[in-house]
Amino acid sequence: MPVREVVVTGIGLLSPLGDEPGAVHEALLAGATGIKPIELFDPSLLTTKNGGEIRPFDPERYLGDRNLRPLDRTSRLLISAATRALDDAKWTAEARGERELSLVVGTTYCSMHTIGEFDRRGLKLGPNYVSPFDFANSVINAAAGQAAIWHGLTGVNSTLSGGEASGLQAIAYGADLIRTGQADVVLAGGVEELCFESALAYSRAGRLCGEPPPMPFGAQRNGFAPGEGAGLLVLEAAEVAAGRGATVLARIVGSGAAFAPRGTGDRAGAALARAIRAAMASGDCLKGANGAGPNLLCVASGASGAVDVDRSEAEGIASALGAATVPVSAIKASLGEALGASGALQAISLIATLADGRLPGIAGFAGSDVQDLLDLSALGRTLDVPAGALALATALSADGPAMALLLAAP
Repeated sequence: MPVREVVVTGIGLLSPLGDEPGAVHEALLAGATGIKPIELFDPSLLTTKNGGEIRPFDPERYLGDRNLRPLDRTSRLLISAATRALDDAKWTAEARGERELSLVVGTTYCSMHTIGEFDRRGLKLGPNYVSPFDFANSVINAAAGQAAIWHGLTGVNSTLSGGEASGLQAIAYGADLIRTGQADVVLAGGVEELCFESALAYSRAGRLCGEPPPMPFGAQRNGFAPGEGAGLLVLEAAEVAAGRGATVLARIVGSGAAFAPRGTGDRAGAALARAIRAAMASGDCLKGANGAGPNLLCVASGASGAVDVDRSEAEGIASALGAATVPVSAIKASLGEALGASGALQAISLIATLADGRLPGIAGFAGSDVQDLLDLSALGRTLDVPAGALALATALSADGPAMALLLAAP
């Protein structure tokens, strides 16, 4: 079977800056921030009291007046994003009944708060007092399963967990399912909740920022702000999208993955460089002497303010593409580190940039110790978008996974 072209026909997102892709894009361009005092839980034990919290989050707005009791926050975020994506792509319930749709979700922990609450209740009160509703949500693929049940998605259902690289991994895997004929339509992206348990773990590990806001690639960066979100792309085989008259928002043209055993340092930068080169090669890109190619418009980096990981990411991008040759954005300055959801949010940001030629910068940017490696800026800039323009999303997890995803204008 010939390799099929993969197109994006719908977007669904929930983020600290809103749920409308256009409005979120404008906010990022303006340098707005969704990082604010945390209200979901008491943050007094954390090194930062601020995070990328989605507030208010009213799942009934997306899901209607239905029984939400079996769903925890992570599942509600994912199902809400899926609702938005399916509506955007005009995949009605009737249409879904006639064709098999698949779902691939990236997440680092899925329902960490549910797991913690389940364990605490069992330890303190005994097994008779734990909730069976909680148990159903205590596995890492719970949100994907709940979303498939809710929306009648009867195709492949997969959950990938690769830390900060999870969201890009999910989109790449979903695209591969379509290219190889294993699926025709795939919802792919990521989800993560903001919760006390994971935030405390990162704080104790010294990975959260202090009270100043996070500064990706910043000279004085000292960690990231915890965040949350959900982002899904509706991926389709090009002929399926054309057959139903769907609007094409972008194309997924390549991806690459690698691994660094220690997650940071020279090995991590080299792993990301390998992933980027693989993505460019799989996209059949015409490379120049620096490897970037004439049509690579920009990079949406996964930098978050983490001291070592950000430097490794900068070194990997520069090694693969050439130092300071391509404009680089880092939207986690505005959204926080949403872990499994971050890659999907980066991809959604790139789709907006490919549409209007405006690239978000780094909110509050005030100089960098990697300025010689990357072309960075504080606020958005306008770029020429030639025919066949490409955009690259990158992610490097502190646990070692490195991921690159190559998108193209429709």
